[in-house]
Amino acid sequence: MKTNLILVGKTTNKHLATLIDDYVERIGHYMPFAVTVVPDLKNTKALSEEQQKEREGELFLQRLKPSDTVVLLDERGMEFSSIKFAQWLERKQVAGKNLVFVVGGPYGFSQAVYDRANEKISLSQMTFSHQMIRLVFAEQLYRACTIIKGEPYHHE
Repeated sequence: MKTNLILVGKTTNKHLATLIDDYVERIGHYMPFAVTVVPDLKNTKALSEEQQKEREGELFLQRLKPSDTVVLLDERGMEFSSIKFAQWLERKQVAGKNLVFVVGGPYGFSQAVYDRANEKISLSQMTFSHQMIRLVFAEQLYRACTIIKGEPYHHE
């Protein structure tokens, strides 16, 4: 099983980017993991929010395989404790399908992306920027890996 995180645009804050890269490297010790960056849209001032979501959605969908399990990081998704997320992840690993997490742009996802998704996960009831959620997710994925392996990173 491969795990992929798809994002819109590069992480613009160099401090966040450094932290995210650190967690991506750590996760790689536990599972095949990659981050795919969908390019930012150009000339968005001429586009409505809905048009931006549609175009970003097309770019997301182009990168998905029919056999992928697609999980949107979405405020309306399921919420987990870190332990429950680790258990969920372990079940997905046993299933053996590629797991693709998707972080939308500033306006979220198009309906076509929602229709393609297998699941939605919310990392918090609070709202985070689409740049910040990358770091929060990477840390939680790393934490889940250490929980699955019984390593001491997570304390109850």
